[in-house]
Amino acid sequence: MLPQRHEGADGQGKAHMKSMFSYDVMESFRITNQWLGASAKALYSYPAFGLSANPMVAMTAAWGEVTERSFARMVLKPDWNISHVVGEDGRDHLVSIETTVKKAFGDLIHFNVLGRAEKERKVLLVAPMSGHYATLLRSTVVSLLPDCEVYITDWHNARDIAVSEGKFDVEDYTLYIVDFLRKLGPDTHVIAVCQPAPLALAATAYLAAEDPDAQPNSLTLIGGPIDPGAAPTEVTDFGRSVTMGQLEQHVIQRVGFKYRGAGRLVYPGLQQLASFIAMNSETHAKAFADQVVAVAKGEASDADRHNKFYDEYLAVMDMTAEFYLSTVERIFKEREIARNVFEVDGKRVDIGKITDVAVKTVEGANDDISAPGQCVAALEMLTGLPDDMKASHLEPGAGHYGIFAGRSWRNNIRPLVLEFIDANCRHGKRRPTAVKQAS
Repeated sequence: MLPQRHEGADGQGKAHMKSMFSYDVMESFRITNQWLGASAKALYSYPAFGLSANPMVAMTAAWGEVTERSFARMVLKPDWNISHVVGEDGRDHLVSIETTVKKAFGDLIHFNVLGRAEKERKVLLVAPMSGHYATLLRSTVVSLLPDCEVYITDWHNARDIAVSEGKFDVEDYTLYIVDFLRKLGPDTHVIAVCQPAPLALAATAYLAAEDPDAQPNSLTLIGGPIDPGAAPTEVTDFGRSVTMGQLEQHVIQRVGFKYRGAGRLVYPGLQQLASFIAMNSETHAKAFADQVVAVAKGEASDADRHNKFYDEYLAVMDMTAEFYLSTVERIFKEREIARNVFEVDGKRVDIGKITDVAVKTVEGANDDISAPGQCVAALEMLTGLPDDMKASHLEPGAGHYGIFAGRSWRNNIRPLVLEFIDANCRHGKRRPTAVKQAS
């Protein structure tokens, strides 16, 4: 294969000799384990084995079932599984998931609650592009649906995007948010969760300078690395210690022939998953072993707690190489957002240009991914925003997941976010209320 040019995070062309072999080896390993699991499950489920009193027969069949399910889920995009929502009228209203804006690397989708008067709170959830699908925010969506019109960024798996669609880096991500906000209009309230928080802040500042009328009413930043240097964690330590050359050499691969994006340079989902699991390998190994025992005893179910968690956790997506590399270099290493020197399409994005968008930060006291201090740093950067339009909340005892989907979100943070949204509605810009009909 001839060397190909790739636009690195620094904008300079870099030669790559990467083949598709390593990507296909990982996929082959996954398929082999899925096949081994399916074979063990089928073989040791024969009626003849029912005559055996050896417990290893049931244990082997159970191991096969858990193994097959685990490795099969790694390449499946989870369903939203949001079919209805209970309205104030006590009725179950069907939910239609509709694409509002369709783009190559991600869509803007709307959870349209049929037969219900349109809610005044219009919320754009900006989902992370950090290895998992937007369905990671399913419980967040479910909790907001009764009270809001909910839209979300539904990012696509890079392995399924043809090379001809071009690149996608942090600037493109920011411009996608800008386009989505222009489509939704100024009466929108943005909630950015984790990784996209700095880019959502940048997108708002970009609109403040380029298209003020398209700015959202409010911006809630939840557990995001606005200033990764404000409170070091393992994530930020890794970003500082590894070089860009090492990252390109060891984690970037080229999509294999099996997928539409064959030849695209990506940070593979399977490789990301291996890193996720390695961070807590003992916990995951125990969970796997416990589930095997539960299946062998007949105590497991298709939607039990283990399967609900791992069906989502194991479902990973490839990120474009340029997005991953530019995130590490520009957000974590160079801290361009934190230093207010970030540029989009050759234009400097000045956070100080935000003057009339209310901003709230939410952090978890026990967050070990985006530690307290990283997100609230945004408020100091908003030099043009009055203090009465700034707010922050530190949730005691909450970890990273809890501040947007766990008990802390449901009981404490969600009500605070809705109060913040209500306090920053521009009533004159709301659209007329209408009742949506089922098609």
